[in-house]
Amino acid sequence: MPQTSVVFSTILRPSCSAQVQPGMGERGGGASSSGDLIFQDGRLISGSLEALMEHLVPTVDYYPDRTYIFTFLLSSRVLMPPHDLLARVGHICLEQRQQLEAGSDKAKLKSFSAKIVQLLKEWTEAFPYDFQDEKTMAELKAITHRVTQCDEESGTVKKAIGQMMQGLLLSLAARGQLQELREKLRLPAVDKGPVLKAKPPATQKDILGVCCDALVLAQQLTHIELERLSSIQPEDLMQIISHMDSRDKHRCRGDLTKTYSLEAYDNWFNCLSMLVATEVCRVVKKKHRTRMLEFFIDVARECFNIGNFNSMMAIISGMNLSPVARLKKTWSKVKTAKFDVLEHHMDPSSNFCNYRTALQGATQRSQTANSSREKIVIPVFNLFIKDIYFLHKIHTNHLPNGHINFKKFWEISRQIHEFMTWTHVECPFEKDKKIQSYLLTAPIYSEEALFIASFESEGPENHMEKDNWKTLRTTVLNRA
Repeated sequence: MPQTSVVFSTILRPSCSAQVQPGMGERGGGASSSGDLIFQDGRLISGSLEALMEHLVPTVDYYPDRTYIFTFLLSSRVLMPPHDLLARVGHICLEQRQQLEAGSDKAKLKSFSAKIVQLLKEWTEAFPYDFQDEKTMAELKAITHRVTQCDEESGTVKKAIGQMMQGLLLSLAARGQLQELREKLRLPAVDKGPVLKAKPPATQKDILGVCCDALVLAQQLTHIELERLSSIQPEDLMQIISHMDSRDKHRCRGDLTKTYSLEAYDNWFNCLSMLVATEVCRVVKKKHRTRMLEFFIDVARECFNIGNFNSMMAIISGMNLSPVARLKKTWSKVKTAKFDVLEHHMDPSSNFCNYRTALQGATQRSQTANSSREKIVIPVFNLFIKDIYFLHKIHTNHLPNGHINFKKFWEISRQIHEFMTWTHVECPFEKDKKIQSYLLTAPIYSEEALFIASFESEGPENHMEKDNWKTLRTTVLNRA
């Protein structure tokens, strides 16, 4: 299982430096047993849900830290739906507003209103798709309506709300274009592959006929990766935690929709692996198969150099599929030194220690980069998801005293925020539509077809392979 990070291990280690700060801590609320927040070395590590919500809401003299806003809004959806949170935030705002109105200090009331609008603006910008839900949008409109009641003279708060709503509607309109993206991300056609002794003719187009430059193909793969990554939202990553964690097999359609971008990206990895295997197994001549394998090894190496670890892993996985791996005569002609280096980087031992070292190096390069090319970091997506889920599983949401285990959510939020930074990198490579079209639409063989093509290239060598080959032939002939 993926291991928790060193940073997180340090946070979780018990310490006598933890101390209770009553009320709202630095925001200066009144002491309350239900509102206590616990800090360790100046960092919020736990608190009751009510206290954490109050810590999110501004006052005349206080505005929450932006990292806290992002972390709480992101993690709270594990505890309650966004519309419930917004309703409770609205209730806290209303109570504070009533106190200010009783004091007849219009300046303070306007200051408070402006801060509430700023909080809502940060929410709608960071998590705009929360407001696809009618209940959440209704709560937003109710809060903004109450806030504008003190803004009759200058209209500055109304103007800010108008700008916020305009930006939100634009984001939601962009979400409406997801159907087009879904069509684009459809799985490529699955080719049933060759019927016995009917391999594709030598003139049929393959990847080398479209692109024979390993660097160029790696760059186009990076284009596709970044395009897919850009559709993933931070709430999608939190949603997958509850999706994987849920024992309810009858999840609502909305939950599945929220994780669609993740599922589509995961499918892309599988399709790329199968495409690599298809390109190798469909080649008739051993000399050309050798060349195809060496080409994909070079492509994987270029992906590694770029920082595109996801495509690299998919290519290696494709070459390690049984129909490809069993082609011993073909592999004997391949110069495997470069492939051995790649497999060393992706060695699963010690929790993928070698890969994590390489990822850390790419991350450091990205943080000090002067160009978009150096900023590219595309992690192995399945490993990233497993790391997040592992963090979620080994640490409880609630502590024995009933407090929310907020240090857990700090670390999950940190990793998701870092991932989202990588998704926003603009691809610096020139787009080649012809190459991308082939990568996205070329038919791929089914697993059965891959084995047939593999056995026709190099016959079975042991009793197990002979039995498998016999079964395959019988199945295909009966189907025909």
